Amino acid sequence: MYIEYITLGAVLLLSYIGHNMTVFYAAAIVLGLKILGLTTALNALGSQGLNWGIIILTAAILVPIANGTITIQTMLDAFRTHAGIIAIVAGLLAAVAGGGGVELLQNSPDVIPALIIGTMAGVLLFHGVAVGPLIAGGLTYFILWILKAIH
Repeated sequence: MYIEYITLGAVLLLSYIGHNMTVFYAAAIVLGLKILGLTTALNALGSQGLNWGIIILTAAILVPIANGTITIQTMLDAFRTHAGIIAIVAGLLAAVAGGGGVELLQNSPDVIPALIIGTMAGVLLFHGVAVGPLIAGGLTYFILWILKAIH
């Protein structure tokens, strides 16, 4: 009956205690929408929020190009160092894993509670960042893909 409010309140409290303001604000927004009965907004956030977040994150990453901090030359220079090459490969793998994670989150909602628990634990106990569900979904996708290939 009120378990959603209690659960969101617990997430809100734990994120505040754990000094993770990203999760705190996110939980406050979702709890606020729930309390105000804004079901349409809550459903829109649930169905499109991940896409909106990726758009905002991508836009933020492109700002250094817009303000001239990163140029074509600095991008080409990334191919000249070990760290740059590793970062390119890591970015490639992260993009593939992220895509698999999005697919997993959409097609296998049964893993979402476990990803939430793992993300909250990582944020609260290890001062991680709350991008965990997408990354964890991607890692889960890779591990399941490997297990499927083995069998």
